[in-house]
Amino acid sequence: MRSAFINEYDTKQKLAEFILTTDRLSMHSKCFEFEKEFSKYIGSADAVLFNSGGSANLAILQSLKNLGRLKDHDNVGFAAVTWSTNTMPIIQLGMNAIPIDCTINTLNVMSHNLETAIIEHKLKAFFATNVLGFAGDLVEIKKVCDKHNVIFIEDNCESLGAEIDGVKTGNFGLASSCSFYVAHHMSTIEGGMVCTSDKDLAEMLRIVRANGWDRNLSEKQKQKWRVNHDIDDFKANYTFFDLGYNLRPTEITGFLGLLQLKYLEENNNKRCDNFLEINEVIKENNDFISLEFHHVTKPSPFAFSFICKSKEIRDRYLIAFREKGVELRPMIAGNMQKQPFFDKYKTVNVSLPNSDYLDQCSFYCGNFPDMTTEDMQIIKSVLS
Repeated sequence: MRSAFINEYDTKQKLAEFILTTDRLSMHSKCFEFEKEFSKYIGSADAVLFNSGGSANLAILQSLKNLGRLKDHDNVGFAAVTWSTNTMPIIQLGMNAIPIDCTINTLNVMSHNLETAIIEHKLKAFFATNVLGFAGDLVEIKKVCDKHNVIFIEDNCESLGAEIDGVKTGNFGLASSCSFYVAHHMSTIEGGMVCTSDKDLAEMLRIVRANGWDRNLSEKQKQKWRVNHDIDDFKANYTFFDLGYNLRPTEITGFLGLLQLKYLEENNNKRCDNFLEINEVIKENNDFISLEFHHVTKPSPFAFSFICKSKEIRDRYLIAFREKGVELRPMIAGNMQKQPFFDKYKTVNVSLPNSDYLDQCSFYCGNFPDMTTEDMQIIKSVLS
């Protein structure tokens, strides 16, 4: 069982002291401070904190609908190799979820995959998933989206801290989401963030987060909404300006975020060193397809990804790793089109040969900053 936090004992001690001494645990100053520090780290103009990464994804799409940039029955593309919370909000909000195939050796949707899908399905938006510390060719993807007037959103939950040409992933789309669940790069137990440099979107995200209220807006923003709707300050206490949810975090989320953010770069550097060491072994083994990530100048892999050359080879390695006590996972949720919920609600059936391949022939295991020489040797012994 791995630690939930970086510097776990010290973090828990400080958390206990904070809980005992603070006079407020509902969302307040620690959350707002964390938003500011996180936006500085990512490089975006703004960041809005949520109670989970899944909530962050939901809020992005709800906000875009509230602003009129997306509407019912719009076709929204998403990376077929992804997680449920990237796909479900598209369906839940009445839009058509269109899966897009990846390339096998990058694990990600690339610009050529996307452009084909945009033309074929007349996409209004594309929700990328930056997979397991890597990403597609986001510079080119942005160009393709701009060319076709497609809204580009990044699910950056798995690639926090990765960079392309010195720019952190999460900065290429209109908005990006991030998760602080215990299995990710940094943990606030539960928690998520949306980063954006679009002022109107950031404003609407704060309305969506708080049931449609204006209570977390600036005073200037509040007055704009109240004047536009002829609402006085008393009535505004219980006025809901647009569709929203209760997606608010607690002060515990903000406190932990500020504490864990200090360790994030060091943590990611250790994971990257681990990955590069194991990747050299993988490249020497003819059972595997090597990852291609030359376009990602700094990956942030919190897992070791294994792409086998057949399902039979994968099954053999699953047994070998398990015999060594290594916990394994499928390549995220595999081909999302094959998931039971998606089969129930899908509007199209798309050919996804590369996603099918990864579904059948790949897997991953955790990559932790506190891995020992013995831990690394166990993985190497199975691969050699």
